[in-house]
Amino acid sequence: MKKFLYTGGMLISSLCFSQGADSKIKASFFDGIAVAGYVDHGAFINFTGPNISFKNKDLKLILGMLPSLRIKEDKSSGTRNSAITPNLGAGLTIVFKKWAVQFPVYYNSKTLIQNGAWKAGIGLGYAFR
Repeated sequence: MKKFLYTGGMLISSLCFSQGADSKIKASFFDGIAVAGYVDHGAFINFTGPNISFKNKDLKLILGMLPSLRIKEDKSSGTRNSAITPNLGAGLTIVFKKWAVQFPVYYNSKTLIQNGAWKAGIGLGYAFR
């Protein structure tokens, strides 16, 4: 997890120091990007939320919050959770022209059989802009 965050931070900072004339950094509440992907033996659907982004020509790097719907079957015996649950993740989204690749992390809280842990995933999406 730490390696993922350090790598993302170094990537963003290296791009900030090598800016061209048409590069810019800005904060945003919504970027119009929808992503579907895989995390922790389940799926997610999200839209980019509040974030900080860096844009250089056709490439955009976004580091921010990811309001999501997680889709995962609860395989426990007895009472079960819903298969679709709202969740908030965080992560890096890379947009090239209209296509997005996302590297989100989500926190799974502690249960009776496992400790709480951060789970990393990957997703593909489309930018509606």
